[in-house]
Amino acid sequence: METQTSDQDRKLAQWCLRCPVCNHARRKQRGAAFWFVKRVESGVCPFCKAYERVYGRKAHEPSPE
Repeated sequence: METQTSDQDRKLAQWCLRCPVCNHARRKQRGAAFWFVKRVESGVCPFCKAYERVYGRKAHEPSPE
């Protein structure tokens, strides 16, 4: 079952793509930024939550290239 994402979700997810902390966590997969994003993304950050809804993966997981 595929879920529909709203325009608002896509806008919030774009912010997560530009976030320097989330970008560092996605690229390096270790360190303080990775730990922080992994712990905070699902509970506090609306941008990380939207990223997960739009892209189907957590904000700390590496982007497929």
